[in-house]
Amino acid sequence: MGQKGFYFDQTRCTGCRTCSVACSDLHNYAPDIVLRRVIEFEGGTWKVNTNGTCTQNVFAYYTSIGCNECENPVCVKACPTGAHHKRTEDGLVVIDTEKCIGCGMCAKACPYGSPVLDKAAMKIRKCDGCVARTSKGGMPVCVEACPERALEFGDIEELRKKHGNNAAIAPLPDPAETKPCLTIRPCASAKPSGFKGGTAHRF
Repeated sequence: MGQKGFYFDQTRCTGCRTCSVACSDLHNYAPDIVLRRVIEFEGGTWKVNTNGTCTQNVFAYYTSIGCNECENPVCVKACPTGAHHKRTEDGLVVIDTEKCIGCGMCAKACPYGSPVLDKAAMKIRKCDGCVARTSKGGMPVCVEACPERALEFGDIEELRKKHGNNAAIAPLPDPAETKPCLTIRPCASAKPSGFKGGTAHRF
């Protein structure tokens, strides 16, 4: 079936969080368990010139992020029980809840913050590409819910052929670390991974 992954069009995203709400609603998660997050990244300054005019380099944009089904999933390596594993048939990273002990080692390892501890159940929850839907030919609920059609899901190589291969967008980490199955169409004001002149707000 090939390695599955996501494409995100940053030029379309308005930060509405419909993707996030749809995910939580589908799984009936408590408000503190958010598996697809929308990150607002902002920065820049205003400068008053000697002639009284102002110039600025202010920017702000949104990034919708779930699990990136990484080629090098550090969460899988960090899991002491083998609960985290990468499926051979589609490359999706999933959790066997029977094996999960809620230790949180995967959450500490993931640079994207994908795994989340469900404190009530003492189990880790994470985006799994809606494997119950996608394994039957459907789409992840976040993709279907997005009103601006900013998300796509499918074979990552096909998505890269169509949209390019750029996942190095701030405030996301350097993709060389985990090799995420993610490609992004950056907006005009997007900054590269490692950019220090901004503040990230995660919702």
